[in-house]
Amino acid sequence: MSRPAPFTFYEFFAGGGMARAGLGAGWRCLFANDFDAAKARSYRANWGDEDLREGDVWDLSPADLPGAVDLAWASSPCQDLSLAGARAGLTGGRSSAFWGFWKLMEGLAAEARAPRVIVLENVAGLLTSHQGADFAAVCKAFGAAGYVFGAVEVDAVRFLPQSRPRVFVIAVRDSGGQAAPGPGAFHGRAVQAAHEALPAELKARWRWWRLAEPATPNRRLADLLEPDLAVTWRTRDQTKLLLDQLSPLHRQRLDAARRTGERVVAAVYRRIRVEHGVKVQRAELRLDGLAGCLRTPAGGSSRQFLLITEGKTIRSRRLTAREGARLMGLDDSYRLPKGETEAFHLVGDGVAAPVVRFLAEQLIEPLLAGPAIIAAE
Repeated sequence: MSRPAPFTFYEFFAGGGMARAGLGAGWRCLFANDFDAAKARSYRANWGDEDLREGDVWDLSPADLPGAVDLAWASSPCQDLSLAGARAGLTGGRSSAFWGFWKLMEGLAAEARAPRVIVLENVAGLLTSHQGADFAAVCKAFGAAGYVFGAVEVDAVRFLPQSRPRVFVIAVRDSGGQAAPGPGAFHGRAVQAAHEALPAELKARWRWWRLAEPATPNRRLADLLEPDLAVTWRTRDQTKLLLDQLSPLHRQRLDAARRTGERVVAAVYRRIRVEHGVKVQRAELRLDGLAGCLRTPAGGSSRQFLLITEGKTIRSRRLTAREGARLMGLDDSYRLPKGETEAFHLVGDGVAAPVVRFLAEQLIEPLLAGPAIIAAE
């Protein structure tokens, strides 16, 4: 079946347009929205101003959305759903923005302009917040609008040297041949448990989306770093403080790696841990060639450090914003804010572009290539 190209989409909670970067040249954006002025500046710097509407999603109406699109992508705010947050769920002040987005989808359906595919991207906490009630509410909304749906959990580590698991709920007005009879590699225990907790009428609309295993990435954290002479290193005293904050186990691991005599790159986060009833700040490192999940600068532990040893020399520095962008799959032509804090806020809130491309190639584009067979109910 032939169809006009490119595919069309709306991008909600767009940030710096990382979903757009992942979808690629075969897609055309008709509308993008974000309420954050700093992120909107980055979006304009990279994609222009024509498609972007800055402001609260609750202030939009279907009349603001041009045409009818193949895909509506929503990377809704995750702070109230993250395991690191207060877990307020979809009733929280930020994650409740999903319902502002959904109001628009309902309005489009009333005008016979419903997108054929909707993707909701969020943290894994979406599956369990409010004992699964939030996830069930999302599924109920999709089902009531005539969509079949399913969730997959994809970790960016399958494509990039960053551990970044995210849940993608994919709702479709037809299921084509892309569904499997049961769970697969991208349906972990949390996804299966969330499905099992759904009522029978929602299980009937569930699809186990079929995704092929991607090739194993061959890039490590060290491959994405700036040259040593191009970055600012911390002082010896600062490095010593970081080393002193390692737990005995982490220090043993670092010492063992140093004894190899090879260059060792370790990603480090500082966290508050409770030990023997006392809060202690600890530096926790990973030596597996990966960075930890990038975060927004919302606390003292949000910015990653690097410990780099070579022979008897050991130095430390902060991860740069450009390195953070590379860990999100953005090439060096992507324009970042000049300030490191603003840049990390942008990339730490984003979706990894190669994951979006993977989902587009494996699932979204094949679904859209088939006929729409499910009407709104």
